[in-house]
Amino acid sequence: MDKGEELIKFITQRVVTYIDTPVEARRERKMERKNRVKEPWSTKWFGMMPLGMKMWVGQWRGKPLYKRAGQLTLVRWWKSNSKSSQQQQR
Repeated sequence: MDKGEELIKFITQRVVTYIDTPVEARRERKMERKNRVKEPWSTKWFGMMPLGMKMWVGQWRGKPLYKRAGQLTLVRWWKSNSKSSQQQQR
């Protein structure tokens, strides 16, 4: 019975505060909520997974990520081999 009374008290408080606020203030709050930037539904439902998938597939910032990663690996390999070959020549 205690929970029912708390619920009625809460609902009564909400209704009274709604009635006490002026119409203009309610309209302003409604417009603020309406104009607020919303989070994309894909991020809201799935978190960071859509961004990760876009990066992985390559639709994010031009060149596909796997191609960039391949180039980075190739560049690192080339630099390490060129350094080791220069040291061997000395």
